[in-house]
Amino acid sequence: MTVCAIEITTTAPFTIAADGSYAARLAGDGEARYPERWTLTGPEPYAVPLPLAQPEEADSEVLPLADGRVLIHRRVAERHAFALLYPTGGAAAGPRTGQLELGAVVPEDEGVRVTLLPPSPDGCGAFALAAGDSGTTVWRVAGTPFGPEPVARIPGRCSGGVWLDRTGRMLALDRELDGVVKAVAVDLGRGGEVSPLLQIAEGSSDRLLLADPDSGLLLIRSDAPGEQRLGWGVLGSARPVRFPECLRADGATAVPFAVQPGQALMPESCGVALRLDDGGLALWRPADRHVFRLGGPVGWLGGTGLWSAEGRLHLPYATAEVPCGILGMSLPVAPPPPVRLEPLPAAAPRPVPLQQAPLR
Repeated sequence: MTVCAIEITTTAPFTIAADGSYAARLAGDGEARYPERWTLTGPEPYAVPLPLAQPEEADSEVLPLADGRVLIHRRVAERHAFALLYPTGGAAAGPRTGQLELGAVVPEDEGVRVTLLPPSPDGCGAFALAAGDSGTTVWRVAGTPFGPEPVARIPGRCSGGVWLDRTGRMLALDRELDGVVKAVAVDLGRGGEVSPLLQIAEGSSDRLLLADPDSGLLLIRSDAPGEQRLGWGVLGSARPVRFPECLRADGATAVPFAVQPGQALMPESCGVALRLDDGGLALWRPADRHVFRLGGPVGWLGGTGLWSAEGRLHLPYATAEVPCGILGMSLPVAPPPPVRLEPLPAAAPRPVPLQQAPLR
């Protein structure tokens, strides 16, 4: 792995572009934070720092685009400003950072929380969620000609954010109404039209954590079984959501962060990676009904990673010796299911020699 001459902490969020080409994070510590872009294509990953004249605040967010630019979200007083950062300059001048201001979002009400949504599947646009008690607005903050624009307005306070397709049109959000949380699908191509997505039980809170557009696999957290449990289902399927017993121990806190792509129509064959509450790593496949609990790599960044279609999980990490590295691992082979032994049939009578035969 390439050793990059920069200091990296191991606790900041690490966001990977939808196509796996780039990643971004807020590096540094204390008052010396700066955006950093990782290039993940090629034989070895490498990082490029993108500092500006003024350090970034700890609550700033960064998100990589497929063209190599990094979107940054900053809070400035009551405004939420957005800009694109990119490296400029030559080797002689040293690394420089260019900045393209995109505009700002000013919430109408107090208490509105503005956060970036996961990277758009098309790799070009970027979206933010402005959630308040009276409603939630989805803003497109990059990929527009005239700055941030609202693309959907949803009644109720929404959180989460999972893309359901590879075009960046269908977005799933967890909407809270009257104290109950239900995942809904938002069609950004039809003005934010909202339709139900999860309705496991009438009074249950059903959240969508992750989705794979290729196979339709959905990872869900719900209290429908009587406690918070991790479950899985298939988008568009009439079969009920299943809550495997092997996931019960971690069902309330484990966070699925990566699903193996490319498994068209085979949701049970998808590898799933979960970040455990103690910082560990778990690998699971619905068909196996067995969870492999592993220790995460030293310096694991943000508890994130990316599956390849071939079933290889790539985990970013940073240590003093290797400040810019990727660890690859495969899902172990699950043990065979236990064999159930039926009662042995009664033994056939053994022929007895005449001299040993009992006398009547």
